[in-house]
Amino acid sequence: MKYRVFIEQDEDNVYVATAPSLPGCVSQGKTRSEALENIKEAITGYLESLKAHGEPVPPPISEEIVDVSS
Repeated sequence: MKYRVFIEQDEDNVYVATAPSLPGCVSQGKTRSEALENIKEAITGYLESLKAHGEPVPPPISEEIVDVSS
């Protein structure tokens, strides 16, 4: 499954990664690529926990890009 991830650099120059469709699923890293690897692990753990507790797994986000320029 694919989930949208946002990566932002904070005021301490740490990269913080979040998965918006998985509330509370957050990780970080010293580099962008480290943050990306860490959020992948966090998402895997998050989904495993949901399954273990019989909770529904949110569907991955699909998106379309809409061009509204004239």
